[in-house]
Amino acid sequence: MVVVPLSQPTQAHVPALSTSRVEVADWTRIAAAGAIVTGGLLLLAGWRRTGMVTAAAGTVVTLLDQQETIRSWWSVIPGFMDDVQRLLDQVEGTVEEIDAKRESLREIFSRHTPAEQPIDSF
Repeated sequence: MVVVPLSQPTQAHVPALSTSRVEVADWTRIAAAGAIVTGGLLLLAGWRRTGMVTAAAGTVVTLLDQQETIRSWWSVIPGFMDDVQRLLDQVEGTVEEIDAKRESLREIFSRHTPAEQPIDSF
């Protein structure tokens, strides 16, 4: 009989989960969301002034929490406004072209339309 020694299985080092670690809730976002939702509910309930003040307070808290986002938007807004202005200028030019063509068609049709004849009633 042959005895083959078996090696002890090695256990991988698994870090123990710490039960003392507590996730900290982001109270700023929770307060902002709660104020905005509460303001909306107050507006729906007919409390206009109170609802607007509450929603505005929630919006201000959100803006204070998201300062980097506001800064990035602030730098992008002028370019966006330029793009919108260019688009509006193109639309205005197109509308003016359509108006000019409509007027020329109106002149052409008014020259070639026979004079209106009174319709005899039965």
